[in-house]
Amino acid sequence: MTYVITQNCCKDASCVSACPVDCIRPSATDGSPGTQMLFIDPETCIDCGACADECPVDAVYSEFDLPEGMERFLDINAEYFRHNPLEPAMIMPMTRPPAVDRGALRVAIVGAGPAACYAAAELLGVDGVEVELFERLPTPFGLIRAGVAPDHQRTKSVVKIFEGAFGNARFGCYLNVEIGQAITHADLLANHHAVIYAVGASSSRDLGIPGDRLPGHHAAADFVGWYNGHPDHAAREFDLSGRRAVIIGNGNVALDVARMLLLDTDALTGTDIAEHALAALAGSEIEEVVILGRRGPRDGAFSLGEFHALGHLPGIDVVIDGGDTESRPDDDVETRLKLDIAREFAERTPTPGNKRIVFRFDSSPTEFVGEDGVTGLRVARTGTDESTVIETSLVLRSIGYRGSPVAGLPYDEATGTVPHENGKVIGADGAAVPGVYVTGWIKRGPRGVIGTNRGCAEETVAQLIADFDRGALHREVGDRAALRGLLAQRGVDAVDWKGWRAIDAAERKRGAEVTRPRVKFIDIEEMVTTARG
Repeated sequence: MTYVITQNCCKDASCVSACPVDCIRPSATDGSPGTQMLFIDPETCIDCGACADECPVDAVYSEFDLPEGMERFLDINAEYFRHNPLEPAMIMPMTRPPAVDRGALRVAIVGAGPAACYAAAELLGVDGVEVELFERLPTPFGLIRAGVAPDHQRTKSVVKIFEGAFGNARFGCYLNVEIGQAITHADLLANHHAVIYAVGASSSRDLGIPGDRLPGHHAAADFVGWYNGHPDHAAREFDLSGRRAVIIGNGNVALDVARMLLLDTDALTGTDIAEHALAALAGSEIEEVVILGRRGPRDGAFSLGEFHALGHLPGIDVVIDGGDTESRPDDDVETRLKLDIAREFAERTPTPGNKRIVFRFDSSPTEFVGEDGVTGLRVARTGTDESTVIETSLVLRSIGYRGSPVAGLPYDEATGTVPHENGKVIGADGAAVPGVYVTGWIKRGPRGVIGTNRGCAEETVAQLIADFDRGALHREVGDRAALRGLLAQRGVDAVDWKGWRAIDAAERKRGAEVTRPRVKFIDIEEMVTTARG
């Protein structure tokens, strides 16, 4: 028997180090940072189950326990190793830096998404280091809470790996605190030896085509925040009265949005989707979602697992419109498998009465059509003069995120990131900015999956510890009591980790009453009141 890694893989790589026979690839050392998932070699696997026990998102199953619709992953895992024979990886033994005196290294982390959480957990692994995390919302976990689709509850369970670290006495949590308002970058430096910014990339890229300001055109990120109950987006409204919606872009976010628009209400009732979104989607008239890709299936930004899973959605057909689905000798395994699945979708006969997801490849949007609101989207076929208008009243652009400038830090306008060297912030003069670091999307740009942030954070923390070891961070700073005094003086109403656990418990209790994982609070005042007990 072998174990199999399936769709929900977060590429955290916890399983890689847990495997006693080193049969999981790509590892962090084999130069494959772009892969969307990991694979287990069926010939080497010894059926010990260590990987399944370690997996934070429950994406690993024995071959005999694969859920319905995931059986193909047995072949997918084997196919990877047919083209990439297993060779011993040069895995370096894990070593922890030596302990430091309590208070000798105090680090502030701005943000509470996966990048911030991985950085905090890595730092807390060094005895003596004090870590204090700041987040403007009263809830932690960033896009794990507000970005992962509601029907991917297993993926959200990655947060359990942080619970032990965040119960540490050396960890301080200050939620509902926006840096740059009552508390500034200078305040953080005055009370910490180092500051790590893990603020993500919250802005959506613009299309820049005629009519893109018409009502009916939205960023997909706004729609995601709406159905996930993010306080910034909960009050938004989307026109779901038309028969068709169009999504520009074909990454995993686009696939998430397409599912949310078409899934039967019963399939969403058992998730943590926001109540207002559940009610609105129950009355939706949308029957077809067109996903536009500028290039062909080979260059689709979606992951193999997410693409494959679309073919198992009840009552929903997947249609392939355009694009070359034939593989080439130089295609890697994941690309080849994506093309195989695309051909299979193309060969299926649609079922009368089913809803549809239509992948329209080799197509570029050129103009929004309409006077007072969107009534259509003009689309050009790549490499031709041909253009058509797709009738729709709802267009969601999913063409990527962009980081915003951070007060007090240098900023690269071209990339939407903070300039750095392996996480150490570099100023306009080319010199390192003392004590300031970045991790996550604000460091590397908006790419990678949840687990990608683990390696990113480890690199940044390694730089920080090296700077500490060589004396670059040694200076007098305020201690935790001084920080709390400053917060009180400024009137900052911070929510601590105990307060978040109260919010979490209340949401789960509300969910249990209606047989759902949780019913989220969407109002900040209500969250803070709940945190106070």
